[in-house]
Amino acid sequence: MSNESVQPYQRIVQDVRDRIRSGEWTAGTKLPSTRELAEEYGVAAGTVQRALTELRTAGLVYSHQGRGSFITSTATESSNDSTARTLRALEEQVADLTARLEKIEKGRDHH
Repeated sequence: MSNESVQPYQRIVQDVRDRIRSGEWTAGTKLPSTRELAEEYGVAAGTVQRALTELRTAGLVYSHQGRGSFITSTATESSNDSTARTLRALEEQVADLTARLEKIEKGRDHH
């Protein structure tokens, strides 16, 4: 696959995977902010968000609203248990969505 056919968000995903594989980024490592990544890759913030969504779905990163994104412990394990990784990613997505929903509902209560 030539570089021209790789979507910008896929390049970010691959770079993060490479940094994990090389040991540069380990469990708990905080990723640069969306703004920093957007500047580093010369892309829009939405492109970075798409890459982070893909990395979360793959179970490689988790995000804390207001704190940033971090490498998961499962990302750095050599285990090939993709089912557990997928489950972990789904659990994190549900937790994130629950937190967002609670925030929305609290906002409605105040009006």
